[in-house]
Amino acid sequence: MAATQKSDKPVVLITGASAGIGDAIARRFAAAGWNIVGVARRKERLEALKESLAGTAEVAICVGDVTDPQVPVAAVKTAMDSFGRLDALVNNAGSGKWGFAHETDDATLDEVIDTSFKAPFRFAREAIPAMTDGGAIVNIGSTFGLVGGAGGGAYCAVKAGMVGLTQSLAADYGLQGIRTNLVAPGVIRTDMTDAVWEAAPFRRLNHEMTPMNREGTVSDVANLVYFLASDEGSYINGQSIALDGGWTTTKMLSMEALMSERVPQAAE
Repeated sequence: MAATQKSDKPVVLITGASAGIGDAIARRFAAAGWNIVGVARRKERLEALKESLAGTAEVAICVGDVTDPQVPVAAVKTAMDSFGRLDALVNNAGSGKWGFAHETDDATLDEVIDTSFKAPFRFAREAIPAMTDGGAIVNIGSTFGLVGGAGGGAYCAVKAGMVGLTQSLAADYGLQGIRTNLVAPGVIRTDMTDAVWEAAPFRRLNHEMTPMNREGTVSDVANLVYFLASDEGSYINGQSIALDGGWTTTKMLSMEALMSERVPQAAE
């Protein structure tokens, strides 16, 4: 497609599009008739996404680390060169590193901040001038940005910061018709969480405190992200929506947890 030719389909730019939640988001938008700009470090994964969506959506690829300040510039340029427009940005890429504050060194702190805060800020900074009335930014946060998590350290702090960024962007650009919202998923099963999914402490903290009879899925996240970016969510702005089956808003404990015998921890 020539750089000067504007696509007749809306275009979404998705970071971390090569796997997990990002991959599901890309497929949801493609199914609704959008074209995709996928950003990720793994070119082979992006190429596989492009191939699998051939005939459904056009996928333009931008390979790079989102912490590189030049990648947001390159990604927006890819959108404009490939499609002549940019209608939505989904800031999905992030760092999942947890740790107590006293155990977190500066390298880890910088990684979390650079990946999960600076990168979304930079992508928004680059995307907003390319958007017109009806544009949308959807940030992917976490329920642990809405409530504190033991051992969350930098992760929880940065995810809480994303709530503030979302509200600030909503206030600054809503009058231009550009909406900004945040989706805060509970723990969703992906490659990132698969290794701990069946661990007893993980299940007690998450599954046994969620008042739902099923687990959340990447499709659940993708559906909400699409709704917020689409015309169907066109009067929603500045909101942080927990997608967690009720985890953040209830003090539910499963019957197994309520009836279990509490075993005191031995003093160290």
